[in-house]
Amino acid sequence: IERLRKAFDDPLFVRQGGQVVSTQKCDELAGQAAMILAEFNRMTLPTDFDPSTASGVITIACNYYERAVIIPDLVRVMRTKAPNLKLKIISSFSSGRQRLSQGESDILIGPMRVPESGFFGRKLLTDHYTVIVPEGLTLQDGELDVETYAAMPQIIVTYGSQWRSRYLIEIEDQGLVLNSVVEVPSPAMIPDLIRDTDLIATVPARVAAVMGSDVRTIPCPLPSPFDVMAYWTERTHKSPMHKWVREELSKIVRRLVTLDS
Repeated sequence: IERLRKAFDDPLFVRQGGQVVSTQKCDELAGQAAMILAEFNRMTLPTDFDPSTASGVITIACNYYERAVIIPDLVRVMRTKAPNLKLKIISSFSSGRQRLSQGESDILIGPMRVPESGFFGRKLLTDHYTVIVPEGLTLQDGELDVETYAAMPQIIVTYGSQWRSRYLIEIEDQGLVLNSVVEVPSPAMIPDLIRDTDLIATVPARVAAVMGSDVRTIPCPLPSPFDVMAYWTERTHKSPMHKWVREELSKIVRRLVTLDS
């Protein structure tokens, strides 16, 4: 480690808050080293790819939305068409871009933008927010206005405070404050939390659809559409295996969009 510190004129690791953390220079070097190693690995890969016989590991960084809406279909496709491929799912949160650039993941999926150079991107789908309501709730004309919506007691999904839903930003822009009585890190438990209460919760429409008959939904006065993106780097851009997985992801979301229409 001392030789590396002298070579790069950087401490590489420092103590911070009782922990040892890497410096920015160290992170940059790790990302560059991962790309170099990946390029050597790519040179040894066959140019033809047969999913039925191929073996390898695909690592995808994503969070609850993608795990609920997209990943189950990808698992079924891989088990049918590429049974020897292993799929590894890791959390992205706010470190998704970094995990991708450092080679910890092959694909990053989520409602974020990665404007930096060195990344390839593709829009997978567009979604919007809907409101989950308890069974006994009655509304005049069956719709919510923004003021009534903001005043209702509700469950807020914080996503671990690492990412803010667009509808929360829009409600603040209107000078309103939601009547938050419960905060949870993901939508996973919402059907159980809402049952037999007066609470509502705002979640992406496709997440509510996955919950099925366990929930009742109504339109959100702030639907706040958002795009779900897929990103990857030069490390896997030309890899036949990774190109196949990206194409299968595109096919999956096209089927989802077709079902919507």
